[in-house]
Amino acid sequence: LTSTATAWLLMGKPDLGMSINGLLAGLVAITAGCAFVSVSSALLIGGLAGVLVVVAVMFFDRRRLDDPVGALSVHLVNGVFGSLAVGLFAQDSITGVATGNGLLFGGGFGLLGAQALMVVTVAAFVLPASLLVWWLIKKTVGIRVSLKEEIQGLDIGEHGNVAYPEFVIHRNSYSAAVVPKE
Repeated sequence: LTSTATAWLLMGKPDLGMSINGLLAGLVAITAGCAFVSVSSALLIGGLAGVLVVVAVMFFDRRRLDDPVGALSVHLVNGVFGSLAVGLFAQDSITGVATGNGLLFGGGFGLLGAQALMVVTVAAFVLPASLLVWWLIKKTVGIRVSLKEEIQGLDIGEHGNVAYPEFVIHRNSYSAAVVPKE
């Protein structure tokens, strides 16, 4: 709901894709703290994730990052937010496992600092490892499709058919099965 409202406010209309990404963002954001936060805190975390995903998608779009499904906004941004949210919203009374209270429940900065250190530590491993893997893929099998496939549409290049004929720019890109009547 918050992603729908935020998209409507910032983009002038509701957006189904943003709404769906908002649902996913809420799931991603609450995953780290699901055993340590109250239901009301979980709702707040999910609601904030819905706002954050829309803002993040717009941020990455303005920087022209190629992320057509919003994976960075859903998983990276809200994964980090959800991890840090544990340090804000955790409550000892929720579970028998001693985690300490989050900052907003009188626990100080200890748990939030530990969560921030975890985010930095994971990033310090994942970023170089990912860069290495993507570099190896680029040097061996390649990452980009050909210009011809990109212009025709990847559905033609991969499957030999047009998935969305109403969006095809070039008439000669239609497969025989979907040629519109004249």
